Amino acid sequence: MPLFEVVFRAKYDNPLSKITMDRPSVKIFQWCNDKHDIMELVMQKKEDYGQIRNDMSKSVEIVEEIHNGANTHVITQMCTCGGPGTVQNYLGDPSLLLIPPIAYENGWEHLRLIAFKHENVKKLLSKLGRDGFEVEIIRKKPFDGYIASSLTLTTDALFSGLTEKQVHALLTAYAQGYFRFPRGSDLQTIASKEKISRTTFLEHLKKAENKIISALIPHIQLFRQIPQERKHAMGLVHGSS
Repeated sequence: MPLFEVVFRAKYDNPLSKITMDRPSVKIFQWCNDKHDIMELVMQKKEDYGQIRNDMSKSVEIVEEIHNGANTHVITQMCTCGGPGTVQNYLGDPSLLLIPPIAYENGWEHLRLIAFKHENVKKLLSKLGRDGFEVEIIRKKPFDGYIASSLTLTTDALFSGLTEKQVHALLTAYAQGYFRFPRGSDLQTIASKEKISRTTFLEHLKKAENKIISALIPHIQLFRQIPQERKHAMGLVHGSS
């Protein structure tokens, strides 16, 4: 039986969920190293942090704060995951692998699991529902390939090396149909609309493409090792083009 990826969200009486419900402009991402929680707060309004910090300190002891632009990282004295009444407290089954971080947004706690036994996912969600958790499945699909590859591919890894001009060139080219076949537009037309030279626009675009491809290559190499029959079974191979 193949592994399954399950992404679901839960709503219950949780201090972090309540913060994001009261202040929809903030998202909280939580990691745990078994001793401390490391929380990343992504805020649209920096001025909200003072009140958010006050709300957090009612349930956790903050030992360090690191500010980095719109993001703030908070380290707590003790980890809070797995405590009584939390979703993590229900994840003692070794066939359910929790993939951090846990995300909190608009009053919901979002979790991602890799499940080795599909029936145990059903048991988990049923038990949460019986115990008063509001639960919604966001995505559930068979998982094939390498877990290590899946977990290490992040948006930061893919895009952190791009400059703003390179990101803009990539998005503009896509919007103008440059990557379609046949192409919806050519470089000269796009560059003229952007009021820059074709050479400059091409430079931004090629640098963006090279950086993204370089970041993707290790994952493509891993994907290539999946046997063809498994790719066909998963619907990952269509045609020969």
